[in-house]
Amino acid sequence: QVQLVESGGGLVQPGESLRLSCAASQSIFSMDAMGWYRQAPEKQRELVALLTRGGNTNYADSVKGRFTISRDNAKNTAFLQMNSLRPEDTAVYYCLARRLSRDYWGQGTLVTVAS
Repeated sequence: QVQLVESGGGLVQPGESLRLSCAASQSIFSMDAMGWYRQAPEKQRELVALLTRGGNTNYADSVKGRFTISRDNAKNTAFLQMNSLRPEDTAVYYCLARRLSRDYWGQGTLVTVAS
């Protein structure tokens, strides 16, 4: 069982930045992928960014050029750098760890973008 703990969420104004962190209870080096999803009120959870073990990335069109996913294997931590935040980025952000087709989720961290 892999436990994930997100941090770094909060309230920011449009145009500002945040960096989310996802600390894993086990080595993320062995994970097939690390990712971030988000869920806005009354909407389905959606993919934000995915980073495979091989270094390939996949971003939602709405965040391309603004968000960057990365990982620090030595610290067992994944990150999501979010720049130029918009009100429509407001959501609970969830960390994902994927290994052997099994997904592990964190509890989520709230990001609110408002004036």
